[in-house]
Amino acid sequence: MLNGTEDEEKWLAEGIAGIQHNAFYMHRALDSNNLREALKYSAQMLSELRTSKLSPRKYYELYMRAFDELKRLELFFKDDSKHGVSVVDLYELVQHAGNILPRLYLLCTVGSIYIKSKEAPDKEVLKDLVEMCRGVQHPIRGLFLRSYLAQISRDKLPDIGSEYEGDADTVMDAVDFVLQNFTEMNKLWVRMQHQGPGRVREKREKERSELQDLVGKNLHVLSQIEGVDLEMYKETVLPRVLEQVVNCKDDLAQYYLMDCIIQVFPDEYHLQTLETLLGACPQLQPTVDVKTVLSRLMDRLSNYAASSADVLPEFLQVEAFSKLSNAIGKVIEAQVDMPAVGAITLYVSLLTFTLRVHPDRLDHVDQVLGACVKKLSNIPKLEDSRAMKQVVALLSAPLEKYNDIVTALTLSNYPRVMDHLDIGTNKLMAMVIIQSIMKNNSCISTADKVEVLFELIKGLIKDTDGADVDELDEEDFKEEQNSVARLIHMLYNDEPEEMLKIICIVRKHTMVGGPKRLPFTVSSLVFSALRLLRQLQGQEGDIVGEEASMTPNKIFQLLTQIIESLSAVPSAELALRLYLQCAEAANGCDIEHVAYEFFTQAFVLYEEEIADSKAQVTAIHLIIGTLQRMNVFGVENRDTLTHKATGYSARLLKKADQCRAVYACSHLFWVDDQDGIKDGERVLLCLKRALRIANAAQQMANVARGTGGLVSLFVEILNKYIYFFEKGNKQITSSAIQGLIEFINTEMQSDSTNPDSVADAFLASTLRYIQFQKQKGGVVGEKFESIKL
Repeated sequence: MLNGTEDEEKWLAEGIAGIQHNAFYMHRALDSNNLREALKYSAQMLSELRTSKLSPRKYYELYMRAFDELKRLELFFKDDSKHGVSVVDLYELVQHAGNILPRLYLLCTVGSIYIKSKEAPDKEVLKDLVEMCRGVQHPIRGLFLRSYLAQISRDKLPDIGSEYEGDADTVMDAVDFVLQNFTEMNKLWVRMQHQGPGRVREKREKERSELQDLVGKNLHVLSQIEGVDLEMYKETVLPRVLEQVVNCKDDLAQYYLMDCIIQVFPDEYHLQTLETLLGACPQLQPTVDVKTVLSRLMDRLSNYAASSADVLPEFLQVEAFSKLSNAIGKVIEAQVDMPAVGAITLYVSLLTFTLRVHPDRLDHVDQVLGACVKKLSNIPKLEDSRAMKQVVALLSAPLEKYNDIVTALTLSNYPRVMDHLDIGTNKLMAMVIIQSIMKNNSCISTADKVEVLFELIKGLIKDTDGADVDELDEEDFKEEQNSVARLIHMLYNDEPEEMLKIICIVRKHTMVGGPKRLPFTVSSLVFSALRLLRQLQGQEGDIVGEEASMTPNKIFQLLTQIIESLSAVPSAELALRLYLQCAEAANGCDIEHVAYEFFTQAFVLYEEEIADSKAQVTAIHLIIGTLQRMNVFGVENRDTLTHKATGYSARLLKKADQCRAVYACSHLFWVDDQDGIKDGERVLLCLKRALRIANAAQQMANVARGTGGLVSLFVEILNKYIYFFEKGNKQITSSAIQGLIEFINTEMQSDSTNPDSVADAFLASTLRYIQFQKQKGGVVGEKFESIKL
C-alpha cells in the first residue's frame, strides 16, 4: 500500500505520461496540418489537468508540461495557411471541445491570436475570455487556468504606447480586465480554505501559500500598465483592490495582498493615497499580521524619503506622520488581542520613519514614545522577551540617530518608557546610554539634564525593587559601576554654580547606591568636586570671603560628607587616599585648618580602621608622600603631623617595612623648594634610626634562620645618605658615607649572608654613580672626592 507522497508521485507520473502520449499524436497532426486531429489530441492532453489528486506544487509541474505544448500549438494556430481556417472561425471551433477545462485553455490560446489579429476589439475578446473562465470553479484548476489567461494576455492589453492602444477609455478596459481576473482568482484562492476536513487545515494553508503568487501576479501586471497614473490609481485601482482585500475576510489573503500592494506599486502613489491604504488596516481580520504590513509600508516610505531631499515636502504636505500615527492607534484599538510585541514593533517602525523623514521634529519622537507608554501602562508586567527587545530598539533609535544623549534627555517620555523595562533590560539600556555618551564624547552640562540622565540609569546606581545585588556576576557588576564612574567625569559646566548643582544631584543619586557601589562612584564624585575647586582658583576675583555664594570651604565641607559615606562600606583605604587628595587641594587653596583636618581624618582611619600590615605600609607611605608636598602648615601643625608619621613608621609590623618608612620620613625635614624646612639634624636622626632598624632586622634574621638579613636595606639607606649629601645637608658627611660603604662590603663578603644578585646590582649601580660624580670635577667632584671606593 502506497503512502500519500508515493501516491502523488504515481498520479503525477501518470498525468505526465498522458500529456506526453497525446502530445505525440498532436505533433503528428500539426506536422500534417490536420487541424481536427490536432484539436482532438490537444483537448485530450489538456484533460490531464482535470485531476484533483495533486498538491499545488505537483499540479504546477503537470501544468508546465501542458503549457510548453500549448506554445507549440499556438504557433500552429497563428499560421492559417497550414490549417486553412480563419481566426474567427477557429475561435468558434475550439468552443466545441467536449470538456470545459480543455475548451477554455484552447479558447485562451486562440483568443490570444484573435486579439493579435485585430479582427475584433481586444476589449470584447478579453471580456469574453475572463467571463468564460468562470466555468471552472475548482480552486486549483481555476487558478492555473486564469494564470494562463493572465500570462498570454499581459502583452496584449490596450495600454498607452502599446500596439493595441485605442481611445481614451482603453486603459480603463485593460484595468477592468486585470481587476476582474484578480477578483475571480482571489475568490478561488480564498475558497480553498473550506475544502476538505478541518483536521488538514494546516496542510491546506501551506498549499494556499504555494499558490499566492498566482494571485499576486495580477497586481504586478496592474502596476506595469503605463496608463495607470496617480489619478486612476487613486480613484479606481486602489479602492477596488482594497474592497476585494477587505471583503474576502481571509487572514492569509489579506496579509499577502496588502503586502503585494505595498511592494508592487510606486512609493509616490503610496504617499498620495496613504489615507485610503491605512483606512483598510483596521478593517482586516484580527489575526492578520498588520504590524508587519504597516512596518513594511513605513520602511518603503522611509527609504523613499532618504532617496532624495526633494520628496520631503510631499511628506509634509500629506501629513504622513499624523496619518500613520492615527492608523497605528486605530489598529491597536481594533485588535484588542494584539500582543504587546506587535504594538511595540509598530511604534518602533513609526519612530524609525519619523527619525528618517522628520529628524528635526522631536515632538514627533516624543509623541511615539508617549503612545508606547500608554500601551505599556495597560500591561501589568512586561514579561515577553521579544517585546522587551523591541522596547530596547525603540529607546536605542534616538541615540543612534542623533549621536547625542542630550537630545534624548529632552524627550519627556523617554524615561517613562524605560520604567517599563525589567531590571536586567533596564540595566542593559542604561549601559547603552552610557556607552553612547562615551562614544560621542558628549558633555552633559546642565543640572536638569543630569537629573534626567541619572533617572534613566537608576538601575545601575541603586538597588531596585526585586533586585539582589549579591546575585550579580562580579565582572558584570564591576563593568557597570566603572561605567557609571566614567560617566561622572563627563559631567561638566564652566559655571561653578551650575557645576556645584550637578555634583549635588550626582551625590543625591549615588549615595543611595549601597556599600558595594559606593567605592566606585565616590572617587569620581570627589575628583569632580576637586576639579570644581580648581575652577574656583582660576576665578579668584569672583570669590569674596565667606559671604560668597560658593567658597572653597563649602566645597571642602561637601567633600568631607561625601568621603564619610564610605564609612558604611567600609572602605578605609580608599577613604584615606581621598582625604589625602583633599588635603593637597586645601594646600593649593592655602587653607591650613582644612588641610590639617583632612590629615587628622586620615590618621584616625589609619589608627582605627586599617589593620592589615600590607595596607598599613601603603597607607603610611601615602601619608608621608602627601605631607612632604604640603607647604601650608605652620611649624606647630607640621611638627605634630610629622611626629605622628614617624611614630607610625617605627611601629609597623615588619622591620624591613619600619626601616623603609623611617628613612622615607627623612624627606619630611628637607624640602628643596620650601624655605625653612631644611632640618639636617632630624634628617640624620631618621637615617640613623633606619640603620638601627636595619641592623635589628639583620640580627633577627641571623637568629631565626642562621643567615644574615637583607643587605639591600643598607644599600637603600646609602642612597638616601648620598641624596642628602648631594643636596648640601652638612650633617651628612663623606666619612659617614665611606663608613656605610665599607660596612655593606663587609656584610656582603660575610659567610652568613646569602648571595643577593639584586642587592649586588643595586650597590654596583650606586658606586658607579659616586664614581661618575667624582669625575665631573668642579664643586661636585671635589665634594665626592673624599669618598674612597
